Amino acid sequence: MSHDAATDQKPGQHRKQKKYVSDRARAEKRLGWYLAGPAFVIMLMVTLYPILQAFFDSLYAFRLTAPDEREFIWFGNYITVLSDSVWWRDFGVTVLITIITVAVELVLGFALALVMNKAIKSLRGLLRTAILVPYGIITVVSAYAWFYAFDINSGYINSWFGWLPGIDQELNWFAEFWPSLFVIMASEIWKTTPFISLLLLAGLAQVPGELTEAAEVDGATWWERMRRVIIPNMKAAIMVAVLFRALDAFRIFDNVFIMTNGAHGTEVLSLLAYRTSITRLEIGLGSAISVLLFICVLIISFIAVKGFKVDLAGSQGGK
Repeated sequence: MSHDAATDQKPGQHRKQKKYVSDRARAEKRLGWYLAGPAFVIMLMVTLYPILQAFFDSLYAFRLTAPDEREFIWFGNYITVLSDSVWWRDFGVTVLITIITVAVELVLGFALALVMNKAIKSLRGLLRTAILVPYGIITVVSAYAWFYAFDINSGYINSWFGWLPGIDQELNWFAEFWPSLFVIMASEIWKTTPFISLLLLAGLAQVPGELTEAAEVDGATWWERMRRVIIPNMKAAIMVAVLFRALDAFRIFDNVFIMTNGAHGTEVLSLLAYRTSITRLEIGLGSAISVLLFICVLIISFIAVKGFKVDLAGSQGGK
């Protein structure tokens, strides 16, 4: 009587075989560590100490004006922050800005990437340079430019767009929550969309041309080619673009500080940490807010990486 191959195996042999990695793959992985290792060590040295110091300070009731009254209170500062409605209000505003700006930037950036990808070679360099101009402007300069454009006294937006419903010469954009938030988000989208477009353009360059041509020959529409061929092959680029921008948008500070300084409910978490530590000199509470902000950034990174399910390391080499 013949036996099935599985039944002839010994008890320990049914375990999943370890994936074979070629010598070339091991060499490439080792080279990657050699190249990235020094930068990683330097970044760790530069960032690790401030993070640990902030966590250490967050465990104390500590005002800079009274250094001798420093008192160890464990996680008391965290309880104070998380039980305060101001934290949750600012958290909600920060999340709202992050979601809206990243979503709009992703759509606009993808459209710009498609235009640059289809442009004739003689115009590609000019297009990329022109698109990068907003991203090259210092954030503080950009924020002031947008502020003065929308300011009721010095701005020109009300006169230029007075024909639109709801806009007139008397509209004060920075007097209420929603108009203020609109200007803040618009300035963010204008400045950082070029960054998204370049990342997505790099992703478009990685899409195999033969796949799109085969889909077109098979009669697939533009939307079907986009949904079934182009976007799935750009998953890694989209994930990187969303992750980088979400982390940056969640830490927004300059635009809010310059345009409204947190007035009318537009305060964000970075501004709250700044005011607590620098203005009120509450080092313990400010450090607790900074640590919580750092934890939020880590959670965003985890959600983005797990949500897209992309292996950024790529192939491990041939077998």
